[in-house]
Amino acid sequence: MKIIELISMQRLISLFKNKFFLVTLAFLVWMIFFDKNDLFSQYEYRHQVTKLKQERDFYKAETDQVTKELNELSSNPQQLEKFAREKYLMKKDNEDVYLVVPEKTEK
Repeated sequence: MKIIELISMQRLISLFKNKFFLVTLAFLVWMIFFDKNDLFSQYEYRHQVTKLKQERDFYKAETDQVTKELNELSSNPQQLEKFAREKYLMKKDNEDVYLVVPEKTEK
């Protein structure tokens, strides 16, 4: 058993004496930890891209919704009147507006 351990130890020592192995190892360590595009930066970039894609999808959906509402308001006068009454509390001269606000229960 000791002979096998001695042979494997010699292989390990000879491997670390090999200049090509050392240069390759130094290059890999540099690229993984110290380069401007290291693994941590790549993880953060990927996370940021995912977040931006989610925001893009949200804003696309919102834009589609607003465009649909705009088309409805532009083509339908009753819809425009309903929108003005609900959103901006507009009324005709002979009308009264009452707001019903539900009470908040404290817990």
